[in-house]
Amino acid sequence: MNDIRRIVLWVIFGFSMVLLWDQWQVHNGHRATFFPVGNKPVATAPAAAPGGATGSAANPASGVPAPVTSGAAPGASAAAQVPTAAASPAAAPVVREPVVITTDLFKLTFDAEGGSLVGAVLLAYPDSVHKDQRFKLLDESRERVYLAQTGLISSGGGAALPTHKTMMKVLPGPRTLEPGEGSLTVRFESPEIGGVKLIKSFTVKRGSYAIDVRHEVVNTGAAPVAPQLYLQLVRDGNKPPGESSFYSTFTGPAVYTDASKYHKVKFEDIEHNKTDIDKQSTGGYVAMVQHYFASAWVLPEGVKRDLFVRKVDTNLYAVGMIDPLASIAPGE
Repeated sequence: MNDIRRIVLWVIFGFSMVLLWDQWQVHNGHRATFFPVGNKPVATAPAAAPGGATGSAANPASGVPAPVTSGAAPGASAAAQVPTAAASPAAAPVVREPVVITTDLFKLTFDAEGGSLVGAVLLAYPDSVHKDQRFKLLDESRERVYLAQTGLISSGGGAALPTHKTMMKVLPGPRTLEPGEGSLTVRFESPEIGGVKLIKSFTVKRGSYAIDVRHEVVNTGAAPVAPQLYLQLVRDGNKPPGESSFYSTFTGPAVYTDASKYHKVKFEDIEHNKTDIDKQSTGGYVAMVQHYFASAWVLPEGVKRDLFVRKVDTNLYAVGMIDPLASIAPGE
């Protein structure tokens, strides 16, 4: 009996040494030797048509959620329901180049396509694998897709409006939060699409991880419009780099409402359409959780919003909310 116990203890000890060596390799930025974690391929969205949305029957992977209709869950129907932009007069091409701003806490990267937040480096935190680098939460690369997107969709299947696939003009302004300054704002302006122009502003304040986002919707047409504003976080379904093969923390969407409180949603549940979240709320938030960090869209309390989680593309998922805006008169 003692010999059997001794053998079992030696087996456990040897296996523990293997695990320790494997995690030491990961800690030092190397691939795990014995138990590597294979990531699923990351989907990439197709290029946008100049100046407009790309959600059509031939291209459901535009990532634009379907508009809210009475009795329907937002985002549940395909993005193909979002009409494509009508042809517009030729305009000067918009140069698509990253817009990088730096503050005391952030290095943020925006894309002129949609004015989306496509990169967020947290300057106060080291990377979990490469200790000499800063931690990157949001990213758009071959290895990772994790984005914050917003845009407009028409109520009742009207004309296409500016979305996160619309090429936007970056307005002039500072790109670095200088000593003594309290905040920094970067602004994007869309062309007129469907009689609507969208001006999107991001304001970052010194010492704060909250980013104020403002959407100015201008009716440039001749008839009233009542668009819907969507806000979504899009991420691939892969685990964060450096996560152990034998234990892991939750990575995926989360929704908080006053009715159901905090509710986590697994990527595989979205994949198999087994999600169960509140569809409407007047408070709370939608979030994407990743180990020790989370990002979230938060609307003011009391504002009605429709909530959704959905599959965008292969190994690409979204959590978000849609805010039906009040009617906007021509010129307002």
